[in-house]
Parts: sequence; C-alpha cells; structure tokens
Amino acid sequence: MKKILTLFAVVGLIVFSSCEGDQGPPGESVAANVFEVEKVNFSATANSDFDFNFKSRIFPGDVVLVYRYAGFSPTTNLDVWTILPDSHYYTDGGLYFSYKFDFTQDDVKIYTEGLDLIANPIPADLRTNQIFRIVVVPGNNPIVTTAKSTNKADYSDYYAVIKKYGIDDSNVTKLN
Repeated sequence: MKKILTLFAVVGLIVFSSCEGDQGPPGESVAANVFEVEKVNFSATANSDFDFNFKSRIFPGDVVLVYRYAGFSPTTNLDVWTILPDSHYYTDGGLYFSYKFDFTQDDVKIYTEGLDLIANPIPADLRTNQIFRIVVVPGNNPIVTTAKSTNKADYSDYYAVIKKYGIDDSNVTKLN
C-alpha cells in the first residue's frame, strides 16, 4: 500500500509540475481586410463570372463576405452596399437573376445566375461597371470565436461589419 501511495505521489508531482523554457515564437497576427473590384461587366443574356485573386492566401477558416455597390444615400451620406447573394425578382415574384459568389484561400469568384436571360436580358445598370467590396474576416478572430449570440455582427450591413472588426476601409486594396 505504501508503494502505491508513493507511486501516486510521484505521478502527481510529474503531472502537476510546470514546464519552463524559452517562449516559442509569437503567432501570426491576422487582421480583417477589405478588397475592392471595379468595372465588372456581366453578360446581359447569359450567366457569367469573374475570378479575382487575393494578394496573398487567406487562412482556412477565414470568412469572406461580398457586397455590391448599390448607390449613394443622401439621407445617410453613405454609399449603399448590398450583401451577396443578392437576388432580383420579376413583378410576379419569380426569380429574374442573382449575384452570387464563392471563394477559396486564393481567390473569390463573383457571378450572375439568371432564368431566361435571352428573352429578358439583365439591364445595363445592373450588369455594367459594377463595384464589389470583399471583406475577409479572420476565422480565428476572438470576436468571432467567443462572441455570444447577442454580440454578433449584422453581416448584411457593411458598415456594421467594418465597425465590429475595426476595419479601416478608407484605403481598400484594389484587386483589378
């Protein structure tokens, strides 16, 4: 019995003793980024897409949000950004076309998908000279991983996301 207690005492000392040594290198700090693509022209009569490469690879777990410039609001004195996917409908409620996106660690693809676009082409003001903002939110951001449900950003609101993650969007990185 005495040997078992001694064994537990030795194991306890090993388990509960702290390790000392040099501190390892600091982890890489990742900040949220905003990219912008301008003068994007989609086809009027067919589904079309454009790929844009990030300047550097984003990390696995990062979240990508894409917003389309929808005009200027004199009421708020701010640009209006609409989150993708952004669907447009006929007056009868049927789907006309949508802006959508997908992404990898290296790039983002922005595209349109529509129904019967040959008979009903996308108007020029909705397909030519489009501007998009791409927001990369780090997946390892403590705000994301520890946020309570009452503290989540409204991802549909570009300005709420910018504020939530402390992003300075006064000088965005152009991808084209």
